[in-house]
Amino acid sequence: MMETNTTNLSLNYMDSGYEDTQEDRKYWCITENYPTLIISGVFLFVSLCGLVGNMVVIWFLGFQMKKNPFTVYVLNLSIADFSLLLLSLVILTLHFISAVNCFSPFGYNVINFILTILPVFCYYASMYLLTAMSMERCASVLFPIWYRCHRPKRLSGIMCGVLWALAGLVSLAFIGCPLHFPRDCLKVFHGFSTANFLIFAFFPLLSNLSLFIRLRCGSQRQHPGKLYVAILLSMIFMFIFGLPPTLGFLLDAFDIPPYIFFIFSLPAPLNSSINPVIYFLVGSYRQRRFQGSMKVALRRVFEEKATSEEESRVPEDTMVETTV
Repeated sequence: MMETNTTNLSLNYMDSGYEDTQEDRKYWCITENYPTLIISGVFLFVSLCGLVGNMVVIWFLGFQMKKNPFTVYVLNLSIADFSLLLLSLVILTLHFISAVNCFSPFGYNVINFILTILPVFCYYASMYLLTAMSMERCASVLFPIWYRCHRPKRLSGIMCGVLWALAGLVSLAFIGCPLHFPRDCLKVFHGFSTANFLIFAFFPLLSNLSLFIRLRCGSQRQHPGKLYVAILLSMIFMFIFGLPPTLGFLLDAFDIPPYIFFIFSLPAPLNSSINPVIYFLVGSYRQRRFQGSMKVALRRVFEEKATSEEESRVPEDTMVETTV
């Protein structure tokens, strides 16, 4: 009887000590990773808002509006951004859980592989689609007669398919290069990342800015239109939010800590979340104030060309009645 009591006491003591150790470890994990928890929580909220915004854009362009050359690009862009945000949500949730429990799920090769390749695929697809849309918009402004008369009808769909395939090939290169060229692969990635950012972010931004300045400050001033303003703002934010991931990838050659690389990659969800906000703000801005619902704002942005052509044929009084 005495032995049984002693055994029970010792077991109770061991159990209480184990629980204390677990609680102390969890407390230490939370305090040690407190900045990571805050950052992950903030960007989790941003990713959720971006998911909702892109879902609204996909629903509107896919089911509520007649397609035109630019809405095809925007629809594919929103799908790429939605996919990237969904993956970012998973990655940030895993970071949050690992920061609380001192357990890293990224040590598993399958999980690490999926959560590395798929975001790269969606990120590059988003960048390529936005660049193609901006360059086509520039062509429609600079060469309006050629654009209306000689542009292939299915060019937008073909370009979107080619750009999705290009993003897939780039993702496959990220897989195959370490297997076949392990020594020179890091240098290739650094060079490709820099060239990719310059070609698909920096140079298109310069061309769009120069065209905007030409339209607004030239001898014959023209209003660039809501769609062009939305595309230009998207290009500006893609450059701003795309620069940190590119720098983080370049700094990875100097063996920076993993949390630094994680911080540099965080602006990618911001880039994917900002586009629906841009569409709403540009479409709802009228008479120096913001007005109208999300659906009305999207219609003003993406149906601008059709409405401007109709308004040029309608008398001024009736035009005011139809636009109110």
